[in-house]
Amino acid sequence: MEDDREQVLSLAATTLVAFNMQIHEQFLQSMLNIQSVHIRLMDRLRSFRTQSEAARRRRWRKYRRLQTALMTELMARTCIEGATCTRSIWQREGGRGREFWTTFQDSGDDKWRTHLRMSRSTFEYIAENLRPALQKQKTNFRCPIDHRTRLAVVLWWYATPAEYRTVAVLFGIGVSTVCGLVRQVTKAILGTLRKRLISLPIGEQLDKAVQGFEARGYPQCAGAIDGTHIPVAVPNDKPADYLNKKGWHSVVLQAVVDHKFCFTDIYVGLPGQTHDAEVLTNSDIYTLAEHHQNGFLFPLGKPQVVNDVQIPVHLIGGPAYPLKRWIMTGFTHHEQLTAEQRTFNSRLSSARTCSEVAFGRLKGRWRCLVKRNDLAVRTTTDNIIACCVLHNVCELRRDHFLPEWNAPVDEQERLDVLDENEDAGSAGQASAIRDAVVTLLYM
Repeated sequence: MEDDREQVLSLAATTLVAFNMQIHEQFLQSMLNIQSVHIRLMDRLRSFRTQSEAARRRRWRKYRRLQTALMTELMARTCIEGATCTRSIWQREGGRGREFWTTFQDSGDDKWRTHLRMSRSTFEYIAENLRPALQKQKTNFRCPIDHRTRLAVVLWWYATPAEYRTVAVLFGIGVSTVCGLVRQVTKAILGTLRKRLISLPIGEQLDKAVQGFEARGYPQCAGAIDGTHIPVAVPNDKPADYLNKKGWHSVVLQAVVDHKFCFTDIYVGLPGQTHDAEVLTNSDIYTLAEHHQNGFLFPLGKPQVVNDVQIPVHLIGGPAYPLKRWIMTGFTHHEQLTAEQRTFNSRLSSARTCSEVAFGRLKGRWRCLVKRNDLAVRTTTDNIIACCVLHNVCELRRDHFLPEWNAPVDEQERLDVLDENEDAGSAGQASAIRDAVVTLLYM
């Protein structure tokens, strides 16, 4: 009985093992079949991709051959027939804008001054000087905007707080065209006119500047140095540095102004939080006087001698500037001043008003300097310099500044007074020169 039971169990075990082996073989065969199908599918996919890429390349080559053939035929017809191909991408068809500019050119000087802030003769003078930089060559594929229209578009934008879109509609051109023209004309002004029209006086010009300030009651002066704020868009890099004391973002324009309200030196671009004295030490004029000309800005100017002290030709500045041999500032501690020192302060303050007038006229003519725009700080800086150049052109050509152009200026937003002891290095000589000027005023 026991032997039969063992035989049954042995047979059952053998059968189970055989069954498991059969199942395992079937599983392996299924996996092999799946892998084979996967390989065939991947091969087909790669083949499809290869064929698609080859077909795409054939279509591209066919398109390029067709395009080349069409362009060759177009060029051949243009050369043979002498036809002009007008492309709207280069120049918009004339319309109300072009008619406006054509009609405007026949207007009198009053309209030119109202809208472009200068007479027609001054406009033509600037246009002729910028013509080599602005004039574009005519081709069979485009009729470019002429240099006079380019200049007019930019002057209109400088003179008004209008948006690019408004100017574009007015002149019948695209918004992107206005943007490009502003950059192009600004670059042309900086490259062609800046060095010619903004430079420190020398020789006869220096003598005339000194005489001009003497007529204003202050001797041995060739210019007044001052600063003003120009609004800018909030920059991404260190925006807090550009926030000035009045609560808006700006860059500082430092300028030297002569007796005729013209700018003879400018330095612009530092953030609005920067103090006047710090702007000065970063400027080129400071480097020139302190490091290249032994502490004198006008070494060739004729000095006056009072009590064995030579009074060099110098600049005058407000209380925010340091007292230097080449910059005279007023006396502080007003309650302790003598009558002579008070007179000196009064004469110096009166002579310094030329800088306030110049800044007022600059912002009154070119209202883009009053309104904050969305341009980058570097672009705004270039526009400021270009406006200073155009201001000088108008002043030198005696283009009248109309009272209605007056814009609110800074009202001396920087009221900090620099302690004279902070500039002790040359304070002794500078104080002696200032005392000599006080004596000269009473001689």
